[in-house]
Amino acid sequence: MDNIRAVVLAAGKGTRMNSDEPKCAHYIIDKTMIEYVIDSLNEAKVDDIITVVGYRSEVIEELVKGRSRFVYQKEQLGTAHAVLCAEEKLEGPVVVAFADTLFKADFKINPEDDGILWVKQIDDPSAFGVIKMNEKEEIIDFVEKPQTFVSDLAMIGVYYFKEAADLKTELNYLIENNIIKGGEYQLPDALRRLTEKGKVFKPGKVTEWLDCGNKVVTVNANQRILEFDREKNIDLVDDSAKLNNSVVIPPSFIGKNVVLNNSVVGPHVSIGADTEVNNSVIKNSIIQNNTVIEHINAKNSMIGNHANVKKTPQDLSVGDYTTMDI
Repeated sequence: MDNIRAVVLAAGKGTRMNSDEPKCAHYIIDKTMIEYVIDSLNEAKVDDIITVVGYRSEVIEELVKGRSRFVYQKEQLGTAHAVLCAEEKLEGPVVVAFADTLFKADFKINPEDDGILWVKQIDDPSAFGVIKMNEKEEIIDFVEKPQTFVSDLAMIGVYYFKEAADLKTELNYLIENNIIKGGEYQLPDALRRLTEKGKVFKPGKVTEWLDCGNKVVTVNANQRILEFDREKNIDLVDDSAKLNNSVVIPPSFIGKNVVLNNSVVGPHVSIGADTEVNNSVIKNSIIQNNTVIEHINAKNSMIGNHANVKKTPQDLSVGDYTTMDI
């Protein structure tokens, strides 16, 4: 995708993660979500990347420093508003990607196509935005979280526009006419206006899509990536980690300077740098950096940075800097 610019949307909070960190700054194994997205774009030969930041922008800027330029969304007013924050860059061919969506996609682009929306067939489309197509497999409509069946092809949050200036026109129309849904300006409303004006969008193929919108799906994404790495025979236990009378069941990731004492960890566990786990059993969970865990039996859980958790029941979603002693 030579000479194509990318706009990455990374302004959101980690509200559904129960976290003070920006959503896309959460680690899965050894990288944050936004780093996975930037890596995927680089693999597709997209090197001119603009990231839209907002909430705790300094965190995102530090994570992808030198790999992106930045523009700022001062108020969280929706995806359409976020893209428009990069208004000066919306010229020529542009890819728009959400920073909390991990994907592997076929980025073959027909230069004749007006646009491409990458989609994935899913079992339950009611929680996602989906597309409708005609008999020519051209996209004719966009439906957000349909409660009756419309389509099982969910938009994953990656879009290509042959001429981003046309998108900019429709984004401005939404703002100028205050077209709001759910309190926000929505990108699908701009897409619909483009199709109504004759722009033809095609569906793009996704080989893998890992949604990271909340704790449950993020833990599942962690499990899937660990399985990928096991297939590649990647060593997932850092040499600096100390395993004292402890067992790590693969696939699990143990980060730098992690200390495990009298514990069983795995399978499908990721533990971030400088975390200590004592006298615990942990399965299918993500524990972020600089956290202390003691005397817990946890599974299907996500525990944030700088947390201190002791004697706690299973299935957790614990935010950053949290202390629990139950």
